[in-house]
Amino acid sequence: METRSLFLLSFLLLPLLLPTTSAQLRSDFYKNTCPNVESLVRSAVTKKFQQTFVTVPATLRLFFHDCFVRGCDASVLISSPSNKAEKDHPDDISLAGDGFDTVIKAKAAVDSNPNCRNKVSCADILALATRDVVVLVSFSFQFFELGRRDGRVSTIASVQNQLPHPTFNLDQLNSMFSSHGLSQTDMIALSGAHTLGFSHCSKFSKRIYGFSPRNRIDPTLNLGYALQLRQMCPINVDPRIAINMDPTTPQRFDNAYYRNLQQGKGLFTSDQVLFTDTRSRPTVNLFASNNGAFGQAFVSAITKLGRVGVKTGNQGEIRFDCTRAN
Repeated sequence: METRSLFLLSFLLLPLLLPTTSAQLRSDFYKNTCPNVESLVRSAVTKKFQQTFVTVPATLRLFFHDCFVRGCDASVLISSPSNKAEKDHPDDISLAGDGFDTVIKAKAAVDSNPNCRNKVSCADILALATRDVVVLVSFSFQFFELGRRDGRVSTIASVQNQLPHPTFNLDQLNSMFSSHGLSQTDMIALSGAHTLGFSHCSKFSKRIYGFSPRNRIDPTLNLGYALQLRQMCPINVDPRIAINMDPTTPQRFDNAYYRNLQQGKGLFTSDQVLFTDTRSRPTVNLFASNNGAFGQAFVSAITKLGRVGVKTGNQGEIRFDCTRAN
């Protein structure tokens, strides 16, 4: 497959490494209730991916946004007739529809099996779909324990100040990620997902037009790259115009993101600061020079992300319809 990265690696996270907070999550959770859940989800995700590459960054971003707001409970999937759910918040409203569609199609595939119907949570389906999209374009690995339950609540207010912003500095990034049990290395590894996907011009326009009264281009931004961005994003730009986050290999999940940072080609301030700040630069340099180190760190980080605020046991529910509570 053309989009597959040049590096393939396989990591098995051993149960003895799991923290007690995820003790109720395990890889064989559906062994007796829906033993073929992984193949059912993988088949649906692969079919969706063959229709559009956007499936990959859209699903990854959906998982991240879900876990950071109310924990990994699929609350981001809930729709509100009055537009007051998580997905209606300005920080979520740009989530690509293909991410939601991927989960809905995977849920339908799982429920098409009579033995599995209404036995697998939407939260676990989203987690499995996230693993599968990464495998489709990058490296092969095993992660993600299962056993999450779905949340019943989704409010627009809960999103406020829960997601990192493009203008964040290193301290702000570290503070937000550490509040979810994620380290600076985890944060830098997860930021590598910006090697895929796109952003609208409004998210970085100040870096190329209004950085300061005397210097209209952010000095940490590569000048040639900034001028290219100006061509693609004129001042009175159509808000629907989208720019690839990675200007070099936008459809490959690889470590080019970190090499771009070394050259001043991080699209957001929150991207470029990972290299300009001397506290995080060594990790960026490591990942830029070592695909394996990045892959291992990403697997570890997204596994931890998948444990954030999970509901297990009798908490929450297993939604019959991922877009609404039972």
